[in-house]
Amino acid sequence: MSAEKLSALYRQCAAYFDALYAPERRIYVFGDGDPAAKILLVGEAPGEQETLLQKPFVGRAGKNLDEFLALTELTRPKLYTTNLVKFRPVKLGAKGRASNRPPSREEIELWKPWFLKELNIVSPKVIVSLGNVPLQALAGRKTVIGQAHGRPFGELILGATLFPLYHPASVIYNPALRESYLEDLRAFSAFLRENRL
Repeated sequence: MSAEKLSALYRQCAAYFDALYAPERRIYVFGDGDPAAKILLVGEAPGEQETLLQKPFVGRAGKNLDEFLALTELTRPKLYTTNLVKFRPVKLGAKGRASNRPPSREEIELWKPWFLKELNIVSPKVIVSLGNVPLQALAGRKTVIGQAHGRPFGELILGATLFPLYHPASVIYNPALRESYLEDLRAFSAFLRENRL
């Protein structure tokens, strides 16, 4: 039932944004995994590889995510992975080459209601926000990942506990975060065991 509801939501979402961004055509990357998962992972937006394959977390950050998930004994089929913004935000360099950029505030505000509908359909017990963008969309702009990472929030979002983690890509760009990330994953594993998830 959840799979059908998600498919319908994604069709409505694509139609809405196709009309909004016309005549430009965007490639959307919708969620993937178990539509009835107890754990939902949300990143900020797809990158180049995700856009090419139309699946979330399949690029370099996805490889890091799989490696880190192995430490928690979780596998992708048990999870639902998605992004807050469903298309790749890009900027053009001096040579006209596209590279990733963070989503703008306007893009976040446009996509947030659609993400909340997605969240309501999946109805997870735990939402793992990866990085600042989804964390701030869910917990408020004053919340920053550097202070909030690695511990569950007491507040519930649509009946789910929010557990913020650094984005897996952050370890690629800042290897000094790796130990902190691993520590957070150990805390996350303990949280899952305590709550029998």
